[in-house]
Amino acid sequence: MTRMQRSWRTPVVVLICGTLVMMLAFGIRQTYGLFLTPISDTLGWPRGIFSFAIALQSLIWGLAQPILGGLADRYGSAKVVALSALAYMVGLYLMSVSTDPWSMTFSTAFLTGVAMSGTSFSLVLAVIGRSAPPRRRSLYLGIGSAGGSSGQFLVVPFGQVLLSSYGWVQTLVLLAVVAALIVPLSAALAENAPAAGAAQRGQTLREALGEARRHSGYLLLTAGFFVCGFQTLFIAAHLPALLVDNGLSPGLGATAISLLGLFNVVGCLAAGVLGNRYRKKNLLSLIYFGRAVVMAGFFLFPMTPLSVVVFSSLMGLLFLSTIPLTSGIVAQVFGTRYMAMLYGIVFLDHQIGSFIGIWLGGMLFDYTGSYDIIWWTGAGLGVVAAVLHWPIDERAIPRGVPAVAAGTPSP
Repeated sequence: MTRMQRSWRTPVVVLICGTLVMMLAFGIRQTYGLFLTPISDTLGWPRGIFSFAIALQSLIWGLAQPILGGLADRYGSAKVVALSALAYMVGLYLMSVSTDPWSMTFSTAFLTGVAMSGTSFSLVLAVIGRSAPPRRRSLYLGIGSAGGSSGQFLVVPFGQVLLSSYGWVQTLVLLAVVAALIVPLSAALAENAPAAGAAQRGQTLREALGEARRHSGYLLLTAGFFVCGFQTLFIAAHLPALLVDNGLSPGLGATAISLLGLFNVVGCLAAGVLGNRYRKKNLLSLIYFGRAVVMAGFFLFPMTPLSVVVFSSLMGLLFLSTIPLTSGIVAQVFGTRYMAMLYGIVFLDHQIGSFIGIWLGGMLFDYTGSYDIIWWTGAGLGVVAAVLHWPIDERAIPRGVPAVAAGTPSP
């Protein structure tokens, strides 16, 4: 890498381009819930079929995450992101021409699932975290998470307009074109590998994995992130259909998902700022408990356009604000050298939760005609996650070199 190339890839440039990559990748992914009803109705499928494809996509996304994280650590993040973007384009196009459950599941679950692993939060946030000044790492992760998740606010309404104007087939093709923009943006994510995690150069990947496995806080963090995936991806996939089932308009479903994305920007930024001042694990406990309260309140009151707006706004504040705090704890405790792999494993549990939440939501609806059971399960799990995060020890593991990670925040 030349000196000129090093000069333009400043932390701010990495933050901006990485955020745009996540915004496009995550925004396109969050449109999938809009396709649940039209695809099922057009092809004559029960909702469980496409729900399973979306759910399996979340699982593949998680399973591929540690693998692609390891490849990024070895061969470079920019290459992995660019190739993943190409897979995203192919997957979206094949979704548009699929007419049977098997081809739809392959394109939706496998191709776009692997693509999401290489273009979304875990891998890109690791690059941002390594480039960020240690004292501002939590803030950078918060900005990246906020900007990345803003795709939900920007791309979902765009997808709904396309869907209303052109139908689901043409919309998927146009979204494939949008995914192509990720390829040039990936150039900013090229890293000078030896510079990453200087304090950990003597540690091997096997040693890092063993260290994490023996850390009780890492295990609790991983278990808690399962709940995050269960709640958020179920809501993103099934909320538009839930509203239509209750006599509300399809457009309100797109508005609800957009509001989740808009207020999530505020929530992620707030989490990034507060994570520099207070203990991240305590903030996570409050977020999960707050989700439980908001989910319960939404079902206890009559479902109206106003209640949908209130729910989407409040849940948006809590929606992905867990990401900068969870990834921040991983970087803070273990350092940034193997952050892509270690956070990727935590994220895998998130995606297992996503798979169960999305798929089980569709299956229970097909059997009971209602989302009641899965909704109340999600609210209850929020309380469980709040309890799990409270005892986490988020102090940096000493390695004989000062300022390994971001430092331990004040109580």
